[in-house]
Amino acid sequence: MQNAGVSNLLSDAVAAVRVVRRGANGAAHGDDALAAEEPLEIRLQDGPRRAPRRLLVTMRTPGHDEDLTVGLLYGEGLIDRAGDVAALAPPPEARIDPDIARNVLVARLHPRQRGSRRIPARFGVTTSACGVCGRRSIAGVLALAAGRSSAPVDHPVVPASILPALPAALGGAQAVFSATGGLHAAGLFDGEGRLLLAREDVGRHNATDKVVGALLRAGDPVPPVLFVSGRVGFEIAQKAARLGVAVLAAISAPTSLAVELADAAGVALVGFLRGETYNVYTHAERLSGL
Repeated sequence: MQNAGVSNLLSDAVAAVRVVRRGANGAAHGDDALAAEEPLEIRLQDGPRRAPRRLLVTMRTPGHDEDLTVGLLYGEGLIDRAGDVAALAPPPEARIDPDIARNVLVARLHPRQRGSRRIPARFGVTTSACGVCGRRSIAGVLALAAGRSSAPVDHPVVPASILPALPAALGGAQAVFSATGGLHAAGLFDGEGRLLLAREDVGRHNATDKVVGALLRAGDPVPPVLFVSGRVGFEIAQKAARLGVAVLAAISAPTSLAVELADAAGVALVGFLRGETYNVYTHAERLSGL
């Protein structure tokens, strides 16, 4: 029997639709469950008397929106800890508009953060990548990682023997995926392969932000392993480097820039993790028993 938390999550994250199913015995009308996808607008407020400004709109699966917001702000270097956000709430107009109440969050920054961080250029108008933009991006991420408010994480070597079990462990925590078959997930694991936190979302980057935000809001130590479904692009590697994990693993392929960033940040990047087979792209010394 599902607990109340899972039931509430499913009610927000799953949408029911009518379909025509074609099978061996012909076609029939029925119901299908789909992963919900809705926009979340995140606004920043520098003080109670200042108007919030829109930071971004991201397409996400509703649920754990506070975790998503905190994780995203942390990953982009706009905050250094969950406590840098003094309040998270819908805007006043949400009282009369249920869509705003569901899909807009205002993050009011703590006084120590007001005016201290610039909005990253990635949230403005962007153009096609230039030849050196990737290197500049890596340098920026490394600067953020080095500038954590807490001491750098000194993880021990992680046993490679825990890797094959990660996909099944994360899959067992994916309630919405089990209902819809259409969601990504991210999970944080300890050095013995135990799943500590998991989050789901229609976007890999959102799932990662959610699990990072949940960790920060709980105030727990950073565990050594982050495992994500799908591929690893630069954004996922950025979030892993910023958080300070020792190992970033994925069920699919990394991109070339993600490998460059993981290498520069000292993160072991594991791809194509499927059973006993996988590729280690960077810092194999972080894994014992290969």
